[in-house]
Amino acid sequence: MNWLTRLIPSIGEKEPSASKSKVPDGLWNNCPACESILYQPELEKSLFVCPKCGHHLRIGARKRISIFLDQDSFNEISPDEETNNILNFKDTKSYDQRIKEAVSSTGEKEALVTGVGKLDGKEVVVAAFEFRFMGGSMGGTVGTKFVKAVQTAIDKNLPLICFSTSGGARMQESMVSLMQMAKTAAALEKLREKSLPYFSVMIDPIFGGVSASLAMLGDINIAEPGALVGFAGRRVIEETVRVDLPEDFQRAEFLLDHGAIDMIVHRGELRSTISNLRDKLLSNNAAK
Repeated sequence: MNWLTRLIPSIGEKEPSASKSKVPDGLWNNCPACESILYQPELEKSLFVCPKCGHHLRIGARKRISIFLDQDSFNEISPDEETNNILNFKDTKSYDQRIKEAVSSTGEKEALVTGVGKLDGKEVVVAAFEFRFMGGSMGGTVGTKFVKAVQTAIDKNLPLICFSTSGGARMQESMVSLMQMAKTAAALEKLREKSLPYFSVMIDPIFGGVSASLAMLGDINIAEPGALVGFAGRRVIEETVRVDLPEDFQRAEFLLDHGAIDMIVHRGELRSTISNLRDKLLSNNAAK
């Protein structure tokens, strides 16, 4: 303390932190691809697609449904379905604890949200995976919810649209999770027999048992730009076959070039693209 601060104590005081201007939480985001700082309201207007580089940011299941369907048209199917730890599985944590944490962090009861809504004024059945819920993994309850969505489409004579993003089968459910691959595939075969279209939209990332079953069984298989789509991971494949894979291996663009998917559609064009395809497929099926 010097003679000046003794005479005028306030000179040596720091500005209280409360007086500094505060930036509200959630006002800014950053693009994981180009690292641009993005204004959240503008990002929402662009449907969470980076305006600088076009990267499609990951979004939750309910957000995806809300931007895809007509406003306030969504009615959920079996919202109270919950998962039970039938195998009493435990790793570093019990399966019950992992489910509890996933429910708490996401607000969802499972990794799949299903329901009926309207797309351009016409009803459709939709299913969307929530990747934040245990990596969007598929266990018995997810398989059951998907089958119920398929059955709703059959009962109401409606097309089905599924947005898949998942790490694959849920290891905590062992063989029960693997059985869901056959269960969901069998349900989709019943939908096909009724000549009802199934649109599979693959979202970054989509792997394992989900990509090897319901995600690749669409009448039309669509991916968002840059989506990572595969069964095993790149490193596993390279170490197994001892081959260096192309840089863009398993990206949507690579898969389109090699005939593994039918089309790549920008998020902003998904509504109109699927709406037009739905009308054409239903018209063609009715004419048969």
